[in-house]
Amino acid sequence: MALTAHSTIGEWLNDEVGGPLVRGLFEKTGADPELLTPVLGLPLQQLVAMSQGALPQSVVDHLVRAANGGEIPEDTGTEGWTEKPTSGRFSGKTVIVTGAASGIGKATASRIAREGGRVIAADISAERLDALKAELPDIVTVAGDLTQQSAIDAVIAAAGDRIDALANVAGINDDFSPAGETTDAVWDRVIAINLTAPFKLMRAVLPIMEAAGSGSILNVSSEAGLRGNASGNAYTASKHGIIGITKSAAFMYGPKGIRVNSVAPGGVATGIPMPPNMSEYGSGRLAPFQQAIPTVATAEHLAASITFLLSDDAVNINGAVLASDGGWSVQ
Repeated sequence: MALTAHSTIGEWLNDEVGGPLVRGLFEKTGADPELLTPVLGLPLQQLVAMSQGALPQSVVDHLVRAANGGEIPEDTGTEGWTEKPTSGRFSGKTVIVTGAASGIGKATASRIAREGGRVIAADISAERLDALKAELPDIVTVAGDLTQQSAIDAVIAAAGDRIDALANVAGINDDFSPAGETTDAVWDRVIAINLTAPFKLMRAVLPIMEAAGSGSILNVSSEAGLRGNASGNAYTASKHGIIGITKSAAFMYGPKGIRVNSVAPGGVATGIPMPPNMSEYGSGRLAPFQQAIPTVATAEHLAASITFLLSDDAVNINGAVLASDGGWSVQ
């Protein structure tokens, strides 16, 4: 069978032609091919997203040509899991998605739009939002820093009088520092983006949903929100906090027809960009746990979990925390 961009990384590495090509690419960049171990089940195409822009599509195309005598074979893209949007699942619904210009947020916004929803796509990057709108012309984009009330007000204004659902996806990582090393700057920024901004958006949409007698909110937590060994002090606190506000709001607003749930991702191929000046002590302490990640998901995997809980398919689910982590949290 020909190697394509949708053949898994594991299939490439195990192939007598593809293996040397992929390993050679990593040797040129100075990266260790062992870094691919958690993502062997993902398609080679995923390397583009995983690289955060460092690896262009042309490199993957070059690998495919090199493995197939200079040609790119017909690629059905059917290997492994494939996203299967549900036509009309969000028809007539207005859905706010934060962090919508990249990663999990982009995959979520795209799926909701393709399932008929009116998407209000919020992100701090105006440039990336413009690129998203070029792909999905019907979405409404709002660029702004959601730690600022003015940006939250702009999102609510763009949504209008009806808001059926909110997906709080935007987030950043910390520097892996333990409590004794966490600076005020790291703490304040991580808590502001990961916890305070989602809370303020919830606070803004809840009266609108309450007046309508229905609504659905999805807050993205993390495997780090389920226990204390997956990330640094600030990130872990912020994601535990997300679970707290999710459960509190579910309890308070469930009787009013509003469901509030959370998804806790594990390793995701798009990842959250790591900041500079990582804590050497914290990174060392966390490394054994991070190396135990059983599998790394794609953004589309997480979007499947998120859109399920946001949609009416999850009609009887409220206050749930869905660990969408490939089983990492049960180890």
